[in-house]
Amino acid sequence: MTTLLLPVAGGGTRAYTPRAAPPPTTAGGPPLASRTVFSAAHVVADPFADVSPDGPAAVDWDATLAFRRHLWSHGLGVAEAMDTAQRGMGLDWAGAAELIRRSAAEAKATGGRIACGVGTDQLTGPATLSEVRSAYEEQLALVDAAGAQPILMASRALAAAATSPDAYLETYGHLLRQASAPVILHWLGPMFDPALEGYWGAADLDAATETFLEVIAAHPDKVDGIKVSLLDADREIALRRRLPDGVRCYTGDDFNYPELIAGDDHGFSHALLGIFDPLGPLAAEAVRALDAGDVKRFRALLDPTVELSRHLFQAPTRYYKTGVVMLAWLAGHQTHFTMVGGLQSARSLPHLARAYELADGLGLFPDPALAAHRMRSLLTVHGVPQ
Repeated sequence: MTTLLLPVAGGGTRAYTPRAAPPPTTAGGPPLASRTVFSAAHVVADPFADVSPDGPAAVDWDATLAFRRHLWSHGLGVAEAMDTAQRGMGLDWAGAAELIRRSAAEAKATGGRIACGVGTDQLTGPATLSEVRSAYEEQLALVDAAGAQPILMASRALAAAATSPDAYLETYGHLLRQASAPVILHWLGPMFDPALEGYWGAADLDAATETFLEVIAAHPDKVDGIKVSLLDADREIALRRRLPDGVRCYTGDDFNYPELIAGDDHGFSHALLGIFDPLGPLAAEAVRALDAGDVKRFRALLDPTVELSRHLFQAPTRYYKTGVVMLAWLAGHQTHFTMVGGLQSARSLPHLARAYELADGLGLFPDPALAAHRMRSLLTVHGVPQ
């Protein structure tokens, strides 16, 4: 295969020879048994829509739903309308609501598992606690009506309106009492969204953890699990050991997921991860190794992917979506590298080139020649001679 010249940070290029042979085909298999695994899936923009970066998102619904069918075909669940879908970063509540309706209907038709984000992003300015609660209720009702499992997401509006931990206890307590079925609580750290600094009423994470656990302890029958995205493995392990019986921990740690999912003598984490968007088939294969009791093979499959994940999720972490969507394009899941809100410009060319190189080395591209051709076209458009 022809060598590519990849740009490097600081200037200049270096030669890279792409993988020549396609990876072994990983077909779908039996349902995943030992862990519950969700991939937070991205949305595919409509590249022909005449929209501005700050206008309503234009979504290619056919390609977006096709990608979800891809994830379901490998046995993964889909976590819909989360931050990976650019929720609050290009996708507004109207777009998220339509995404939830369409994806939930597709899940029902295909037998796929789906959970959907419930937030307050219809609030576009300062809001009272009562307005925050009403916004949550509106979204919770929509997800319930769609037949999906709710994920109560962290709310920028609540973070701005709350003046004490009691505001969180009262708001979440009210919502959990209303929920018709157990929900997943989502704690998203400020590295993913700076507006969530001080969530649960304290900037100190130890104090915030106590409030979070108090919410769960008061309503254990209404909490299926918690999704923790703090990029701190030790904190997640300590937290999951304090959960009531029957409440799961879904890791959202895109830096340390192999060890957290594998677990230890005291337990393990399930998964709800953005990195499982590009890693879907490989992640499913790894979990099936765990199903068979083969922890060594699980780690052999997933440990080498951490370098790519840490690269995609490097600071500013919230822009990881750009690399995720580029990899979907290179893998042939969509025909273009365009994102809602123009977010394809959020990462540098050297960053994207390194993401391509790491993904190619892992065998993530079903057609390496197609991936190399598309990468070459991206480099050429950006003025890198080939």
